[in-house]
Amino acid sequence: MIDLKDKVAMLGDIISDAKKRRSMLIHSFHKIQKEHNYLPEDELKALSKKLRIPLSDVYSTASFYKQFYFTPRGKKVVCICMGTACHVRGASEIVKKFSEAFNVKPGETTEDLYLTLETVGCIGCCGLAPVLVVDDVYKGDLNMKKVAKLISELESERPVVQATETIKE
Repeated sequence: MIDLKDKVAMLGDIISDAKKRRSMLIHSFHKIQKEHNYLPEDELKALSKKLRIPLSDVYSTASFYKQFYFTPRGKKVVCICMGTACHVRGASEIVKKFSEAFNVKPGETTEDLYLTLETVGCIGCCGLAPVLVVDDVYKGDLNMKKVAKLISELESERPVVQATETIKE
């Protein structure tokens, strides 16, 4: 017969094991997102099985954090501040220029997965307004000339996709 001490020890092992598996979620999300630039469903299902955590709990945890994404994102992420100082100094025009140049709306990613355009309420650099961030690099005190140059630089770095012709016999 198992005494109370042994039961408590067994329960402690079970709880510790469950907590250890759950503690791997955030680390795993970062690793998966670094590889794919988002959290693909098949990867989350595999993670759920591997860690023996219900898929609903995996999604619940991932969706709690704003830095995890469930749809593919671009190689380049452009985040434009729409806070009051930036808005007053022309942030809407900057969004319009990026939207036109890359044929995306805020929150969308180009078809070739090159660029994701985002807007945020405030980046916290009001003294540099208007400001945007490209892949964690802040660009401030923007004007339309600087924006055009930045768009040109991003377009020049964009991989060229060559169309393939189909040969009909």
